[in-house]
Amino acid sequence: MDGTPEETEQNWCDFCRLPCPQDPVLSKYDSDTYEFCSETCRDEMAENDRVFTEYHGFRQVATGVSGLDDHLPQGLPRNSFVLVSGEGGTRNSAIQAELVWRTLGRDESAVILSFTEPPVSVVEQFLSLEWNVLPYLEAGQLHIIDCFTYRVNDRKRMFARMDDWNQFLHRITSSATTTVRDPSDTSELQNKLDNCLESLSMSDSGVVVIDSLTEFGTLVQPVQAYDFVKDVRADVCKGRFVPVFAGATFAGDEAVFPHDMAYVMDDLIDLQLNGSVIEDVLVKRIRIRKMNGVLTIPEWVAYEYTGGDGLVSFDPLEELEKSEEMLGTRSESPPDDGRPAADESSKIDAPE
Repeated sequence: MDGTPEETEQNWCDFCRLPCPQDPVLSKYDSDTYEFCSETCRDEMAENDRVFTEYHGFRQVATGVSGLDDHLPQGLPRNSFVLVSGEGGTRNSAIQAELVWRTLGRDESAVILSFTEPPVSVVEQFLSLEWNVLPYLEAGQLHIIDCFTYRVNDRKRMFARMDDWNQFLHRITSSATTTVRDPSDTSELQNKLDNCLESLSMSDSGVVVIDSLTEFGTLVQPVQAYDFVKDVRADVCKGRFVPVFAGATFAGDEAVFPHDMAYVMDDLIDLQLNGSVIEDVLVKRIRIRKMNGVLTIPEWVAYEYTGGDGLVSFDPLEELEKSEEMLGTRSESPPDDGRPAADESSKIDAPE
């Protein structure tokens, strides 16, 4: 004996693929002997024609947003309700658009509950970022639940005022839009959402985006608002394993809806405008404050949005140094007035 503890072979359940913490339950099928962690797994194997090839758990997925995925090495659990809370000017809507766009790129469906914009404006948000969602609207892969145009008394007049381009967007968007008659009726809202998810067969696939819980909170009583969030989390996230990203505008008071629901939210993502990194400059920063069930790197990252690429993270101090070096190089160079520089050979002697 060399003092090294003898290694014991780990037994794995032949049905669920989890380790057996106790002596395995044995069962013979034909000439083979199988090991199970429990009698339930043994019975399930006897009644099913297939077994699990690996332990899946709550499946994780990459969001496709670089500023988030770089700090989520294990991915985002699909059963998550995520509050994306930001100050005005942090481009919360652009982050939500990218979450939808990356989901569509994985050939999954997406649903947007829009409280602050009509469907045409929602589509324009994607197009301004150079993301053409028109084919996904036509195919029914992207669906908009319209909780905004109830405010417009004469909708026909609103559409008639649109220019030719927006009327075209309205026509292609209308078939992929469900209009909520009264968004303050949370029963109608939840029914429309459930019907939409059912029609798209969204289970363990896709994403739901709520553009503004802050706006929703102005339409209903506080108790109704809290119950709506809890019901959506239960029905969509925990029942269908479809992640929900809900936006919220932070005005500095954490004791108001929806910021006071941090205890309910599975995940919290903070957006801020920071003026202390570079003097006289507001730098957009993003941080994952909380993410249940997976490894998280909770550090602030500076970001900006560019067409086509989406969220791009960067080091503001490094970019400032590069800018100063570039300005220094330019200041050392003679001004360029567009004329060729004179040399000795080009000089003409003045007449005596």
